[in-house]
Parts: sequence; C-alpha cells; structure tokens
Amino acid sequence: MLFLVAALLLLGVVLGTVAHAPLGFTVIAAAVIAVWLGIFGLRERHSRRRGTSH
Repeated sequence: MLFLVAALLLLGVVLGTVAHAPLGFTVIAAAVIAVWLGIFGLRERHSRRRGTSH
C-alpha cells in the first residue's frame, strides 16, 4: 500500500513538471523513456527464453 501511495505521489510530481515543460522537451523525454522501456522489455523477454534468471 505504501508503494502505491509513493508511486502516485511521484506520478503527480512528474505530471506537474511536464505540464510546465516545453512541448519539445516533453516529446523528447517521452521518446527516451519509450526506447528505454522497449529495450528493457526485449532484454527481459530474451532472458526468459534462455531460462536464466538474473
């Protein structure tokens, strides 16, 4: 429950910051995060296929 509260608080801070950031910066930051999540997902899928646990 505490984790959920902390996550919602962090989300509120981030969304508040994004609302005041220029649109170009927001789009670039979103693209960087999307690429990072994509790479993370591919690495996780690849490691699960091999059967190794990290």
